[in-house]
Amino acid sequence: MPIFDLAVTPLRDLNQTLHDIVQGDNDLQFEVVNPRGHHAVAAGVHAPVSIDIRGSVGYYCGGMNEEAVITVHGSAGPGVGENMMSGRIIVKGDASQYAGATGCGGLLVIEGNASSRCGISMKGIDIVVRGNIGHMSAFMAQAGNLVVLGDAGEALGDSLYEARIFVRGKVQSLGADCIEKEMRPEHVELLGRLLKKAGVTDARPEEFSRYGSARKLYSFHVDNADAY
Repeated sequence: MPIFDLAVTPLRDLNQTLHDIVQGDNDLQFEVVNPRGHHAVAAGVHAPVSIDIRGSVGYYCGGMNEEAVITVHGSAGPGVGENMMSGRIIVKGDASQYAGATGCGGLLVIEGNASSRCGISMKGIDIVVRGNIGHMSAFMAQAGNLVVLGDAGEALGDSLYEARIFVRGKVQSLGADCIEKEMRPEHVELLGRLLKKAGVTDARPEEFSRYGSARKLYSFHVDNADAY
């Protein structure tokens, strides 16, 4: 298993090695030590590899990820999993703002708390946060699922499109055009699959509330002007 020590090896060398992986390569497990808050660690990976990062990272770790399983054994700075397409990213600690922003697919699991704008403009990604999330999370979220085992901050789901939000704890306030919706059997089933996929065994789907779009802001209408 290749081990990259970012205290002595340039980050560019790590990322270039990961970008150069082709089908048939034998090295599919990597370990990164001493990340020291570097930005864009394991960004742009497009191969089914496993990457363990032993420590905390800075901006955009795992950005644009495709197929890789990336585990951060620490916390992550802003934009972890930004625009990821597939694969899985697990953050063992906390995540800073806009985690999973614009994500189109894959699964992002944050075992601690996430800061503001978690899942902003998400486009198909699944995000599971074991702790709390900050304000303006799922702002303009278009598709995918945001699951929160803790509490949510102000303006949750502001200007939401068709993404689904599940929160087990309290919601400080809902954003424009976001409303609480009925938790139907198909949503219980969906949430159960997401929790299982994220390795969550201490929560039941029935404990969550579902939030979604009221669908009043898709097109401008003067009667809804105050909501914009």
